[in-house]
Amino acid sequence: MTLTELRYIVAVARERHFGRAAEACFVSQPTLSVAIKKLEEELDVRIFERGANEIKVTPLGEDIVRQAQSVIEQASAIHEIAKRGKDPLAGALRLGLIYTIAPYLLPELVKNVIEHYPQMPLMLQENFTVKLLEMLRTGELDCAIMAEPFPDTGLAVAPLYDEDFMIAVPASHPFAGRESVSAEELKSETMLLLGAGHCFRDHVLEVCPEFARFSSDAEGIRKSFEGSSLETIKHMVASGMGVTVVPALSVPVLPPSHLRFVPFAPPVPTRRVVLAWRKTFTRYEAIAALRNAVYGCSLAGVKRLS
Repeated sequence: MTLTELRYIVAVARERHFGRAAEACFVSQPTLSVAIKKLEEELDVRIFERGANEIKVTPLGEDIVRQAQSVIEQASAIHEIAKRGKDPLAGALRLGLIYTIAPYLLPELVKNVIEHYPQMPLMLQENFTVKLLEMLRTGELDCAIMAEPFPDTGLAVAPLYDEDFMIAVPASHPFAGRESVSAEELKSETMLLLGAGHCFRDHVLEVCPEFARFSSDAEGIRKSFEGSSLETIKHMVASGMGVTVVPALSVPVLPPSHLRFVPFAPPVPTRRVVLAWRKTFTRYEAIAALRNAVYGCSLAGVKRLS
């Protein structure tokens, strides 16, 4: 049994496909298949059920894959311990961020890391919360910046900031000149939402649950449309297709002339943004350095948390 074989079975369990797993491991599919077959013969168990269209992990295989991941992490920790003896911050930090945070936090965050921790380059991954959690679990990421709530996966979590939501409307909209707008008033508007999978979509639907029904009632909700990113949705708002809800950090310092951002009337909906990492991750100094780099950002419109 080798670490390489263990990495192969973890990759197949993640991809549910031998070809994609081989690509992820930078080997040919026959090489990967032979190695896994050899490991199954050595253990005298079936780790995978091979179907015509998909690969399934057997119940016993699930336990083996979980233990294999733990062994890989422990082996990696040996290298990390050796690095820490020389420079605790030396080496890349694999950081994941959700789509509604990355574009607004990364420009200043990366600048801060380069200036203060040049020996710790960031390897960045933008994705949905559920995917980032999976990548944390399998060791593909070291840490991730996400918005609560998310399923309790036994991760260590440190709060970064609380962020108010704001309403984006066209410059010609009646709300544009208001000091604030209530969630109740949004019921009569055409709401533009992020597509399924975005946690921020769920946050908006908590504030305005009526939009989950896609009603055509002219007295209530006319229609809800979906967009692929907050920036795309802002352009749709500017063109007059409707209104949307955005996190405060995404509001530009100098908004374009065709767009207005209006605060919510109390109670103002918010989200908590946190940094999460595996409790077994050994580079504590790297986590602390990343938090300091986040706190070094201007973070306009949000409440910093210690």
